[in-house]
Amino acid sequence: MNTQSTRADDILRCARALIARGGYNSFSYADISKVVGIRTASIHHHFPSKSDLVRVLVAQYREEASAGLARLEQAIPDPLDQLRAYLGYWERCFADMAAPFCVCALLAGETPVLPEEVAVEVRGHFRRLAEWLTGVFERGAAQGRLRLSGTARADAEMFMATTHGAMLSARAYGDAKAFGAITRPLLERIAA
Repeated sequence: MNTQSTRADDILRCARALIARGGYNSFSYADISKVVGIRTASIHHHFPSKSDLVRVLVAQYREEASAGLARLEQAIPDPLDQLRAYLGYWERCFADMAAPFCVCALLAGETPVLPEEVAVEVRGHFRRLAEWLTGVFERGAAQGRLRLSGTARADAEMFMATTHGAMLSARAYGDAKAFGAITRPLLERIAA
């Protein structure tokens, strides 16, 4: 791997950590410069503006999330177990603080002040996740594994909102266990 792409990856990793800690407006290129150990001009070489950097970061995050969902579907055929695994991933992230929050969920709260190109990527993440969840709910209902309270799409949106709300609660309380305390009853309610 060449040094240029390694530097860009270091910058993206640092920006992701800074966003996870405080959101879009909580960091500057000077903050990244200190952590990565390069001049701000070097950061501008890779990412001319902060919006360019965060747009690329969110696009990368979306690709990772899509790949993760595809792996989950390949490894786990049962729709209810797919939802359990999805929630289990986030519960483990909170437990060991590896990636305790969805970057797009954090940025979604800032949508009114985000540059439009970043907001478009964030909305794209939620649309893709809602599509995947809708498919899981449709398959689960058809197989008698999930109980729908409305349409598959409405239940998928409710599941997604509850999951992200549980992330917020766990963060607000400073209690990783809050995530599972909120999401486990959700699974019990939808299991057929």
